[in-house]
Formats: sequence, structure tokens, C-alpha cells
Amino acid sequence: MTAPDLAYVALVVDEPAATAAIFEKNFGLPRREFSSGGRAVPAISVGATAMALFQPGDPFLGPDGRKGVHHVAIAAPDPESAARNSGLAAVGDASEGLGGQTQVALARDRTCGVRVRFTEPLDHVPATSAFVERIDHLGVACADNRLARNVFVDRLGCVYESQQIDSEVETISENFTSDTYNYIYYTRPSQLLARMMVTFVTVGDTEFEFLQDLTADVKADEACADEPGTTRGDRSVIARYIAARGAGLHHIAFKTPDIAASLAMLRAAGHRMIDTVGRPGSRRSLVGFAHPAAIGGVLMHIVEREEI
Repeated sequence: MTAPDLAYVALVVDEPAATAAIFEKNFGLPRREFSSGGRAVPAISVGATAMALFQPGDPFLGPDGRKGVHHVAIAAPDPESAARNSGLAAVGDASEGLGGQTQVALARDRTCGVRVRFTEPLDHVPATSAFVERIDHLGVACADNRLARNVFVDRLGCVYESQQIDSEVETISENFTSDTYNYIYYTRPSQLLARMMVTFVTVGDTEFEFLQDLTADVKADEACADEPGTTRGDRSVIARYIAARGAGLHHIAFKTPDIAASLAMLRAAGHRMIDTVGRPGSRRSLVGFAHPAAIGGVLMHIVEREEI
């Protein structure tokens, strides 16, 4: 089974032209422009898809045009037919999409919070660079991964890739060393601090990474810091995002052949970083996050991993 092509990913950033320049200059990726309502929208070619860059509040985005990963557009020769065949409710009638192509938007409450549009294919030329091979995945803060799998695999035709359960368990041990009674070692019962379900579903040459917090009933020590890069830290981020904005697209990740070189490049270019060295991530990967300020307010990270 072949995953449907991803026409583009829409990012909402502070200054689209400035963000496009970063991808051109620092990442070595080509830029082009598409029309939208009489305006020129800068777009960056990344692997087999494109990233279209919009200003906050752009009318093309609809009623919620806040910064972040806004929506995805799946390529379909006949968007209206594709929407009908999905069995998912559409928002209004077909309209003019990016580049003047016909588009149909699906109702967000039927797609697990992910804004999805069908669009006629764009005139797009694939591109890679020394730092970026393609979009590795689009992170989704999700409330129900099983439902997401049903929607995106069974209804939208995406392909199931893999699933994992991330758990963080704390075990505390105490040692007693006595000059009379020698050495005593005691281990307290382990405590579950965090648990997440992570489901990957392929669309085009990338994946959705659905992240579901499974620790709603876990009573962890609130004095313990939720450090970035830990399962507990990750589930806290997802839980806070859903509480503030609802389920939906959360971050974008780029696949690189050399994470050390890519992170060093970003740091040398003066971008604010969360990670300066790669750390363990999903699917036997090394990951490194840049601060959202690096690309205009969108959370981004770099991924190095072997294909299986």
C-alpha cells in the first residue's frame, strides 16, 4: 500500500520572508513562491513536499492563525471526491487553495484535531541538502491514538508505520553502612512517573507522530522537575498543549544525515538552541531541539536515524 502524497505543510511564523531566508542560507534548501489570494507565499522544498510559510492571521488559514504548524494538505487529483470518499465531514465547499489549486478542508473535530485539507497537486520539485534530507515527522498532540490510526489509516489512506509505549519509572535505593552491622541495601517500590503512546503513520515521504499522554491518573511527586528530553517532560508538554490549544499539530522535525553537524551549524548561525548535542529519541534516533524563536515561533527539531 502506498501512502498518499503530502502536497505541503503550512507553518505560521513571525516573518515568512525571514524564515524562508534561514532555510535557504543555513539549511541549503531552495525557495519558491505560490500565490494565495493575490499574495505571494514563500515556500521551501524539503524532500518530496513543501513548507508554505504564512504570517499569523493570514486569511488563507481560517479563524485560528496562531504561530505553529497550522495544517497539512494531502494531494488529490479531485479534492472533492477525496473528501467524500473519506467519509469525514468537510468545512464548506471547495475553494481556491495554494497556487490557485482547488482545495477542500476537513472538519478538525473529525481528524483528531489535525487540520487537514485535500488539494490538487502543486508544481513542486523535490529537494535535499547536506543538512536536511526530508521532513522526518510532524508531531501531533493527540488525545486518542487508536482513533487517530483509524482516521488517518482507514479513512485517509495513510500507512501505519510503528507504535511504541514510552515509560519513565523511578526506583529509589538506600544504603546503610555500619561499623558493626556492615552494609545494608534497601530498594523502595518503583513508581511510574510517566507513560506515553507514540504512533507513527506515513503520509508522503514523512510521518505523523501521534503523541498521547497515558499518565492522567499517575500521582507523581510534583516537586520533581519535568526535564526536557525525558518521558515525563515530554508528556507534560503534550498535556499542557492540549489543555491550552486542544489536540493538533505540535512540532516539525527534519531528518539529517549528521545531527552533530546540523546542530553545530544552527548554533554557529546564532540560533537559540534547546539541545547542543543529540540525545536518544523514538525509533532508535538521536534528536536535538532548537528553540521556537529559531524559525519564527515554530517548535522544530533535527533527527538522525537509520531506516529499518
